[in-house]
Amino acid sequence: MRILHTMLRVTDLEASIKFYTEVLGMGLLRRKDFPEGRFTLAFVGYGEESSEAVLELTHNWDTDRYELGDAYGHIAIEVADVYAACEKIKASGGKVVREAGPMKHGSTILAFVEDPDGYKVELLGAH
Repeated sequence: MRILHTMLRVTDLEASIKFYTEVLGMGLLRRKDFPEGRFTLAFVGYGEESSEAVLELTHNWDTDRYELGDAYGHIAIEVADVYAACEKIKASGGKVVREAGPMKHGSTILAFVEDPDGYKVELLGAH
């Protein structure tokens, strides 16, 4: 068994695809419209779906707002250098909501960025 994907509902599919591909460096793996159901699915990730877990971005055509809730936490991505990743993300127009630095009560270097819908993405230094 393995994790295939995590699904996020997004309000602006183009902005979300741009964030995950241009700001975080993922590839757009596939995209399909479902006119009868009035939704579009786009899959993004760092590798092929056959071997890597990916994100499924779901855009419901008739929904312009979602409540994120308080149970969902964040997506975590490993990066070689958290400080450099934050600078690159800011230069690409991304929003860093917690600057790079040591974890509270620990030594792990981390940062948080936010996607266009407000979902948090944690950047963790490579181990």
